[in-house]
Amino acid sequence: MKILVVNVNTTETMTESIGQAARAAASPGTEIIPLTPHFGAESCEGNLESYLAAVAVMDRVLSYDGEFDAVIQAGYGEHGREGLQELLDVPVVDITEAAASTAQFLGHKYSVVTTLDRTVPLIEDRLVLAGLDRRLASVRSSGMSVLELESDPERAIKAIVRECEIAVTEDRAEVICLGCGGMADLEAQVRERAGVPVVDGVAAAVTIAEGLHRLGLQTSKVRTYAPPRPKKITGWPITTSR
Repeated sequence: MKILVVNVNTTETMTESIGQAARAAASPGTEIIPLTPHFGAESCEGNLESYLAAVAVMDRVLSYDGEFDAVIQAGYGEHGREGLQELLDVPVVDITEAAASTAQFLGHKYSVVTTLDRTVPLIEDRLVLAGLDRRLASVRSSGMSVLELESDPERAIKAIVRECEIAVTEDRAEVICLGCGGMADLEAQVRERAGVPVVDGVAAAVTIAEGLHRLGLQTSKVRTYAPPRPKKITGWPITTSR
């Protein structure tokens, strides 16, 4: 199968890291196609950037010239998954929901460790919307910006592990979800030090997408994610939709 893995920001090196993490989790024969939006912010750390990314990701998928079997939206707590599901018949998997749902197979309660504190409410809201908040112990901030995950990985790992330890000891979490697509290449080192299962959303999303494909399942089109009604939309998308 072929999976499009779409970064929500425009930082190419982060797209490459996300693509590498996706390939490491993929089964033999699964082709991973990492994509970077044509426009948007260099990192997503607030509502404005998240809503902009939602449109940019949809636009990037529509501009992809080729067949694919699933799409992964590789941004934690970001908007836009529902729009992609209206546009596409193939499964659309968001890494926020993939990580949280996977964590619930591994322990009673899970915590998310993310980047800046301002992103915590966005993640909390997305988990509530997805119905995944009942077994959420906490969403904790590492204090690291998205771009610092690449520029200072050692400091990032220490900050993430510190919050993991607090989540386990104080919030009673039994599983940790890494709350940023840019944390994907730090997962192995965090897992070594955290002492509990650690779920990377990119890897979880790949395995879920593969499973849906093997089962022959696609997005339901009878109501919520029915195709958009035909109408004039000025200035978008950049290319003709599939």
